[in-house]
Amino acid sequence: MENSLEAKRRSGEPRILIVGGVAGGASCAARARRMSEKAGIIMFERGPYVSFANCGLPYYVGDVITDERDLLIATPQLFKDRFNIEVRVRSEVRSIDRQRHEIEVRNGETGKLYREKYDALVLAPGAAPVRPPLQGIDLPGIFSLRTIPDSRQIREQIAEKKAKRAVVVGGGFIGLETTENLVRRGISVTIVEMLAQVMPPVDPEMAVPIQEHLIANGVSLRLGDSVAGFEQNPEGNTISVITRSGGRYVCDMVLLAIGVRPEVTLAKDAGLEIGRLGGIRVDDQMRTTDERIWAVGDAVEVRDFVGGEWSLFPLAGVANRQGRIAADVILGREARFRGGQGTIVCKVFDITVAATGMSEKSLNRGKPGDWKQHYEKVYLHPGHHVNYYPGAKPITMKLIFSTEDGKILGAQAIGEEGVEKRVDVIAMAIQKGATVFDLEEAELCYTPQFGAAKDPVNIAGMIAANALRGDAPVAHWADVRPLQSYVLDVREPDEFDLDHVEGASNIPLHSIRGRMSELPRDREILVYCAAGQRSYYASRVLRLNGFPAKNISGGMKTYHGEGSEPASEKSEDTLPPE
Repeated sequence: MENSLEAKRRSGEPRILIVGGVAGGASCAARARRMSEKAGIIMFERGPYVSFANCGLPYYVGDVITDERDLLIATPQLFKDRFNIEVRVRSEVRSIDRQRHEIEVRNGETGKLYREKYDALVLAPGAAPVRPPLQGIDLPGIFSLRTIPDSRQIREQIAEKKAKRAVVVGGGFIGLETTENLVRRGISVTIVEMLAQVMPPVDPEMAVPIQEHLIANGVSLRLGDSVAGFEQNPEGNTISVITRSGGRYVCDMVLLAIGVRPEVTLAKDAGLEIGRLGGIRVDDQMRTTDERIWAVGDAVEVRDFVGGEWSLFPLAGVANRQGRIAADVILGREARFRGGQGTIVCKVFDITVAATGMSEKSLNRGKPGDWKQHYEKVYLHPGHHVNYYPGAKPITMKLIFSTEDGKILGAQAIGEEGVEKRVDVIAMAIQKGATVFDLEEAELCYTPQFGAAKDPVNIAGMIAANALRGDAPVAHWADVRPLQSYVLDVREPDEFDLDHVEGASNIPLHSIRGRMSELPRDREILVYCAAGQRSYYASRVLRLNGFPAKNISGGMKTYHGEGSEPASEKSEDTLPPE
């Protein structure tokens, strides 16, 4: 790095220009000021707002947040008064001159072009909603939701056009949160999702409860289908959404929630490296391939903390941390970004889904030698607090871990209460390189209202640790081979009669010791119950008596999820296809 910048860094007087606000840019600016009173800091934002809560936009659409001003986290005046930072809104940075260390800016109100010099430049341009080049995509009544003006337009459409039907294209975070808020306002919603599941970050079987819950709240799901185009209907007030399968859905408004794409035009035009996934490549100090330029937030491509692959993490928490790190490095403090691990949470009506680390899908997409042959998973369905205290709600959890050393690779959970608490604990465990054996021993809060002496996190660790030690090896429904495996249901007869898998034998847990003579010793015995606890007890009894028994993880609750359709819609009770 040039001596002039080093000298200014030592004196705390570099001229820092930041392109973009919201999470990454705004946190970088504020942190830089806290690191130096002498640095010159100017932030440029092409829109009218420098720092706003874009995660709150669906709730403004739904009238949960009723005052638009509540979405404004910080104004230009606040940045000036509190931090002595100059903010220029409606100012578009058009280009970067890396040799002269200058940017060209266009004043959005006057159209005037001017140039500003920098010692350090931070790019925080964010990401833009994906708008594929489909027929009719620019028709009135088709919206994205990324900014406050976007949410304002949607609210106006609902109020002025009396919208009663909406199609949401995409079943990810924004799609699901906006769906809930549209339903809250009395609008009938159809979700069209290209994948065979909603909430793509989680594995398919973990998405089934979300899908069932959406249907129970009146939402229509069209999964495994994509939009081919849009047509204005003859009366002019409605839109037809046409899908590739031939479906046609008439509505009053459309929300595009297909995803976001990193805004990299400025960086690309300046010759900075763009990664394979389309983000600006940065090192672990958030520095681009130019030693005077940093980049943070939704526009950057960084390493996955667990798998080590280049990844995109368009998450507010990640952007905030990256902004702080960039500011520290610019002002001479040693700081490094560990990588992202995709810790997420989303509320859909009355249930919450959360995840952290790698999913099974992402593991199987990796290099075959890396993880595919070296991971295991367990499912469990504990209450969020002890069952004897009123109001216990079940949590469905999935824990993924390395079979080589027990290192935690990822976790997913869904339920009505206590979901994000458990995933947060596991997220921190992943950050520290912890194993399932550490989860066994984790000391967590307990009182009847909030947990149990064996918290769901402990139970997940115990099940996984038992499997690795060989005390209670786990099996999964996909492992069932009717001709090779003996499938044993250890629930009560009335439970078995109500719902069981084809070909299973029924010996209740309390009868298992007296009926061992009925079981084969030359075939693998796969044991299941409702959620996995009774079958665990039974598998231990059998293994201690010399039977090759394994516990089918998660029991019937997981079976219905792995069937890839809501249990209520199954036409017959058979094993999932291999």
